[in-house]
Amino acid sequence: MAIELYNDGKHVCLMFTDLVDDEADHAIQANQFLIVDNGHGCLIDPGGNMTYNALRMAMYEHFQASELDYVFASHADPDIVASVNKWLVHTDCKVAVSKIWSRFIPHFCTIGSTEGRIIPIPDPGMHFKLGASRIVAVPAHFLHSEGNFQFYDSVSKILFTGDMGASLVAHEDAGKPIESLEKHVPYMKPFHQRYMCSQKIVRYWADMVRRLDVEWLVPQHGSPIKGQKMIEEYLNWVVEIPCGVDIMTQNNYQLPLK
Repeated sequence: MAIELYNDGKHVCLMFTDLVDDEADHAIQANQFLIVDNGHGCLIDPGGNMTYNALRMAMYEHFQASELDYVFASHADPDIVASVNKWLVHTDCKVAVSKIWSRFIPHFCTIGSTEGRIIPIPDPGMHFKLGASRIVAVPAHFLHSEGNFQFYDSVSKILFTGDMGASLVAHEDAGKPIESLEKHVPYMKPFHQRYMCSQKIVRYWADMVRRLDVEWLVPQHGSPIKGQKMIEEYLNWVVEIPCGVDIMTQNNYQLPLK
């Protein structure tokens, strides 16, 4: 079922949280996103093969999949974009992904299907026209991927944050904005510490986000962070958490005993 994050009659942002059965499929819960503006549409992080059919059916009442303009991929992990071949075969969309991953994406695809249809995003990011609106690819390198982008919708003021702010919750809870950061931290902290590169990079990212006019941070896993008060509370928390290389020691690099 689609969760409506924004709708002004011309511009709509939808979130799908339940297309992966995280219990039956033994797969991590993942969110997929559809933005429609004046008859033009894009998907953000549409997922892998297990989400393709369900996502295509779920978006049908909101937008004809065959008319898709873009698939935006924050990075190249399977839960992000392993279904890309099907979107390329069944639509005329273009796929935008970091230039670092643009030559890896074809490994998911039928030979020849990506020719002229991959848009390599340069490290500083770029702007995309979608109908009368624009989507901005915002640099988020090493959070958690070497080439990583988040996508900012200038109309809804939503920043789709990929794995930043991700939480490991059941799919029925993922559509509910967090109400208490303190209570939500246990669902975020282990993922953050393992998947994010370093506290230094997180602080660069947070400084950039504070310069954006943003009303939602919506991750690819788990619950959104809504409202400037909660966003600021999250940013204040996340910059203080050592992660990635900060917490590695020689103990993490030992030969296995047997």
